[in-house]
Amino acid sequence: MATEASFEAVVLAAGSGTRFGGAKLLAAWRGGVLLEGALAAAFAAPVRGVTVVTGADADAVARVARAFNPAVRLVHAADFAEGMGASLRTAVSSLPPDTDGVFIFLGDMPRVPTVILGQMAQALVAGAEAAAPIFENRRGNPVLLARTLFPQLNTLAGDTGARDILKAMAQRLALIESPDDGVLFDVDEPRDLPQA
Repeated sequence: MATEASFEAVVLAAGSGTRFGGAKLLAAWRGGVLLEGALAAAFAAPVRGVTVVTGADADAVARVARAFNPAVRLVHAADFAEGMGASLRTAVSSLPPDTDGVFIFLGDMPRVPTVILGQMAQALVAGAEAAAPIFENRRGNPVLLARTLFPQLNTLAGDTGARDILKAMAQRLALIESPDDGVLFDVDEPRDLPQA
């Protein structure tokens, strides 16, 4: 991989948020909506572009994303009801062919500390095949995956993310220490929002 790697960011925003009661990513958060926290982190990453994968609430999610930054790319996961695997397949298939690696952000994680993103990119440039943050010995999100892993992402099915791929990587996965628990915090239910 060249020292000037071409990275992309993807924000997974296709879920229906059933445990939340629906429309989770559009819930009020810090003067805006929850999705904007993930968008802010994605646009702070050392990437060429940011893609948002829509599914449930597609039109409203697209409006929020475009209002946040008109440069965002939007792709729709038609089979989003299948789960995260469908969103990841859609995301990977939409990336430019010269993409060296992709950051995967989750739309319901609004507090990712952006200081880790450059360190994750440096880890891939230095030879790791993936990078993930860690806080108090727990691996979190977002993750950065090299293009060599894209074929595996394209085979994901159901509500399975990249967790199993990362588990099998051993030393090929670089773990980056996070300064806070924003890499672990996600919003599942309305009661989680005050902690955001």
